[in-house]
Amino acid sequence: MRRTQETVNPNAIKTTKTEQQWREQLTPEQYEILRRRGTEPPFSGEYVYSKDDGVYRCAACGQELFSSDAKFESGTGWPSFTEPAIAESIELRRDDSHGMIRTEVRCRKCGSHLGHVFDDGPGPTRQRYCINSAALNLQRAAEVG
Repeated sequence: MRRTQETVNPNAIKTTKTEQQWREQLTPEQYEILRRRGTEPPFSGEYVYSKDDGVYRCAACGQELFSSDAKFESGTGWPSFTEPAIAESIELRRDDSHGMIRTEVRCRKCGSHLGHVFDDGPGPTRQRYCINSAALNLQRAAEVG
C-alpha cells in the first residue's frame, strides 16, 4: 500500500506555551505587549524609523508577518504596514477596550497581540497595520541569503 504525503500548512500549526514559558522566553516589555495586549509608547520602538530590507517576524514564535516592502512612514509613532506578507499569518479581532472600537491584529500561530489595523492607510488597500516594534523581529535581507 502506497502512502501519500500530506502537506502541512505551517500557519495551521499552533504554538502553545504556558504563561510561565512565555514569561521566561520574552522580555518584560514583550510579555506585556504580546501576551497582555499592551502597547509601547509612540516613537520609542526599535523599528519605527527602520528602512532595512527584510521580513518582520513575530517576536514570540517567529511566524513571518510583514515585508519591509509594505512598510511606510505613517507619522503615528509605530511601524506601519499596508498589508501582511502572508494573509493567513495574522488574525483580526474586534477590540472595544479603552472606550474605542478598533480591530486588533494577532499572530495566527501563537495568538500574540501585535497591534491594530486602521482604514486610513495609503494606496489601494487603504489599510494601516500599526504594529508594536516589541512584537516584531526583523530578519534583514542580508541574513536570509
